[in-house]
Amino acid sequence: MSPPVPTGLAPGAVLGILGGGQLARMIALAAADLGIRCHVFAPEADSPAFDVAARHTIADYEDEAALAAFAGAVDVVTYEFENVPAATAAFLAGRAPLHPGARALAVTQDRFSEKSFVAGLGLPVAPFRAVDSLADLEVAVAELGRPSVLKTRRFGYDGKGQVKIAPGSDLAEAHEAIGRFPAILEGFVPFVREVSVVAARGIDGAFAAFDVCENEHRDHILAFTHVPANLSAPASDAAIEAARRIGEALGYVGVFTVELFVLEAQVGKGERIVVNEIAPRVHNSGHWTSEGALTSQFHQHVRSVCGFPLGATTRRGRIEMENLIGDAALRWREILAESGAHLHLYGKRDARPGRKMGHVTRVMPE
Repeated sequence: MSPPVPTGLAPGAVLGILGGGQLARMIALAAADLGIRCHVFAPEADSPAFDVAARHTIADYEDEAALAAFAGAVDVVTYEFENVPAATAAFLAGRAPLHPGARALAVTQDRFSEKSFVAGLGLPVAPFRAVDSLADLEVAVAELGRPSVLKTRRFGYDGKGQVKIAPGSDLAEAHEAIGRFPAILEGFVPFVREVSVVAARGIDGAFAAFDVCENEHRDHILAFTHVPANLSAPASDAAIEAARRIGEALGYVGVFTVELFVLEAQVGKGERIVVNEIAPRVHNSGHWTSEGALTSQFHQHVRSVCGFPLGATTRRGRIEMENLIGDAALRWREILAESGAHLHLYGKRDARPGRKMGHVTRVMPE
C-alpha cells in the first residue's frame, strides 16, 4: 500500500531532506519561514545543512535501520540531489510520502533514459546514441559526426564524466577517460546561449514557472545567471511549455529545472530551443529567486512537497546571480559593502578550487 499524500500538512510538520549540502541548507531555511521543521539525513558529518536544521542523522544512504528511523520521524521526504540510490528511494517511499517520486529519479539519473523520455514527448533534443563499448562509440561517432560529446549515463555534473570528441580525437582514449562506463554520445548543437526554466508542480497538479534565466558557465560550472534571459517571447513560451509537459509527464511534485540550448534564428524562423537536461530538484540557476522573485525556489519547493498552495513567481526587477567559486568567497567583506548586493554563504570551511562556497544576488530596476 502506498503511503498517503501529505495534503493535510500544516505548520509544525517535519520535512525530511536527503542530502546535506547548500541546497538542503536553503530548503531548511525556507521551511523555517513557513513553520516547518527539517530533519536532514546525510553521511557527511560536516554537512552545511546541519547548521540550520532542527535535527539531523549521520548515516549512509544504504543504512536501512537509520532510514527507517528517519522515515518514522518525518511527515514527508524530499531530496537535494538527484543521485539518491534507487534502493534508498524505494525503501523510503514505502514508509513516508516521497516528493519528487521515484520515477522522476529513475528517469533523470540516467542520461539515456532522460533523453529518450524527453524525445518521446516530442520535445527537441540533441541527437544521441547509447554507448556501452568502444565498438558502440565508433559506430555512434560515424553516425553523429564530430564534434560530439561523450558523457557517462550516470553521476555527471559540472562537466564531470564527459569528454568532447573533436576531429582527431582518439576514441579509445576518450572511452578510457570516462572510465569505460555506460555512456551516451550526443551530437553537436550549435547553440548561441544556455537558458533554464525553474518551475514547480504541486500535489494537485498546479504548475508555476519562474521567468526564463540565461546562464553563463566557466570551466563547466555556472558562473552567472541573468534574468530575464535574452530570448524572444515565442522561444521563452516554448521553454516554459516544455517544462510544463515534462513535469506533467513525470507526475512531478516539487521544484525542478529544465536546462536548454538556444539556437540562432534562421531566415524566416525565430530562435529555437533544444532541451539539454532535467534536474529534479532546486537548482543553482534558480538562486536568484531568493531576492529576485516574490516566492523563492526554496519556499516554492517546501510549498509543493508539503501540499501548500504554490506562491507567485513574479520577478522583482532585472537580476544577476554570481556564483562564488573557491576563494571568490573571500570577497565577502567587499560584497557586504556593496549597496544592493545580497550575500549567501554556505558554511563550508574549505574554499577548494571549483567548490561552490556561496552566491551573491543583485536586483536592479527594469
